[in-house]
Amino acid sequence: MKAVILAAGMASRLRPLTLHTPKCLLKVGDRCLLQRSIDALVSNGIHEFVIVTGYLHEQIEQFVVSHYGESISVRFIHNDVFDSTNNIYSLWLARPEADGEEILLLDSDLLYDPQIITRVLSSDADNVLTLICHPLGEEEMKVVIGPDGKITEISKTCDPRSAAGESLGIERMGRSYTAALFRTLEPMMLNEGLQNVFYEKAFERLITQGHTYHVLNVSDLFSCELDTVEDFETAKQKIPAELY
Repeated sequence: MKAVILAAGMASRLRPLTLHTPKCLLKVGDRCLLQRSIDALVSNGIHEFVIVTGYLHEQIEQFVVSHYGESISVRFIHNDVFDSTNNIYSLWLARPEADGEEILLLDSDLLYDPQIITRVLSSDADNVLTLICHPLGEEEMKVVIGPDGKITEISKTCDPRSAAGESLGIERMGRSYTAALFRTLEPMMLNEGLQNVFYEKAFERLITQGHTYHVLNVSDLFSCELDTVEDFETAKQKIPAELY
């Protein structure tokens, strides 16, 4: 299984922290966010990585090579229009490495307990989406679940009252799902001009084709959203001592 990590964004809401440093290289404790994710994945037996970079990409590439060397296999893919596209386009660029493959898809700016990865990989389901439950507003990527436990809607615009929680940003995808995903992404990217939306837009289209996720609630394990400078200060206070 490969880990596909999306790390192209500018994180403008985190300025001045991200003026000269990509968000994924910001530190909480003695490790940056990207290092924490790679370490969590390696400790769970994943050694093959695809990292889609954009903003300040040289720093990310140099960090990974210098810290991990040949202990992992990594393919860097550069999104050279990172300043005018969203994560759906970065995912699209990963097609040569991910189409028809088993993958874990992760946002690069997550701070979370490595046990979340363990649980995702231990699931019997081919397609798994991690969920965290807390009071929801307009900003969160909200998840609506049907009676069978599968996702029926995933978007920022759905009614918070109907949502079970927020998507954490870690998804496991089987081979048939990734094949369907990139078939769906192709017209979205090449014909419809949807390069600047969230990749969950493709997930919603796949639901109508019969492809969806089983939901894994990981609310009992630590995770933290890191969108603002205040979020980073809060994370330093909230992160459990054993993860620091």
